[in-house]
Amino acid sequence: IMAMATSRVRRRRYYASLVISTLLLAYAPVSDAFTAPLGKTRSIRTSMIDAKKDSPEDAISDFCQGTNEFWKSLIIEPVRNYVEIQPAESSVTATSDAFTKLTAPPERPGIPRPVWLTILGSVPTGLVWYGYYKFSVEEELYQYEMEETGKVSGAGGYGTLFPFVFAILIGFPMTLLHIPGGELLIQAAGAWILLGQVNLYKRVNELCMEDDDVKAELGLTDPPLFEWWAVLPPPLDVVVGLRQVHFLSEFWRVKRGYPSETDVIAEELFPFISMKERFTLKQFFRRPKYWFWFTKEWSDFDIPFLQD
Repeated sequence: IMAMATSRVRRRRYYASLVISTLLLAYAPVSDAFTAPLGKTRSIRTSMIDAKKDSPEDAISDFCQGTNEFWKSLIIEPVRNYVEIQPAESSVTATSDAFTKLTAPPERPGIPRPVWLTILGSVPTGLVWYGYYKFSVEEELYQYEMEETGKVSGAGGYGTLFPFVFAILIGFPMTLLHIPGGELLIQAAGAWILLGQVNLYKRVNELCMEDDDVKAELGLTDPPLFEWWAVLPPPLDVVVGLRQVHFLSEFWRVKRGYPSETDVIAEELFPFISMKERFTLKQFFRRPKYWFWFTKEWSDFDIPFLQD
């Protein structure tokens, strides 16, 4: 009994120290915490004072940059070299084939990856390639934001994907071996990737509304995504996920000046993916014309609780 009580106390102390460390990092400029040389003598108190002087955007940018650099430092050099961001059309042009697009490193501006291409890479590989897609789009957005504004609002490919990967690789064996903290790591991994997805939807909305020329080219008047749909259960979270893939791909296509091409899956088979309007859940459920190619001609359902 004494051993069990001691174990509980140690566990509580561990979780408490973890929370305190997280709070300290949240207030200190994280880029300094991850990248400063060992001889640098900057106190936590000074870091906290400086952080308070910065705007929230600066603090978020510092955190995201520090997170990206830290996780990048843990990846072996051959992998880092292969996925290093490249100038536009270093690998992918408007006429590149599907294999080239699937295996290309990230570029700036980003590579247009339509829904049909994303499904082609994801389904046969059991979503393994989707992990590479996630890394690539996050890294492209990260580099684009840095180039445009000098600040970032996301943790990049390294900072978004690899905390999730490492937490799963460590947490899952810990749960099998009944080591305390394994389930916490897995839950933290899920929370991290979910928050990253919500943030990605927010940033895609901002890109699509970036200027009038972009909005006109995309045919949009309002942001296309509801970010909070990311927390909905399947398959509703997939609805907004596919729309994100489509509109981010279209944004990069516009930025590169490529001609528009028909995405059969997004525009013909599943019309909701490419709908220009940002529909609500009630609208989605009562309008079957959004759903499939064979329901395009169906009339709206006249159900009272689905009305706006």
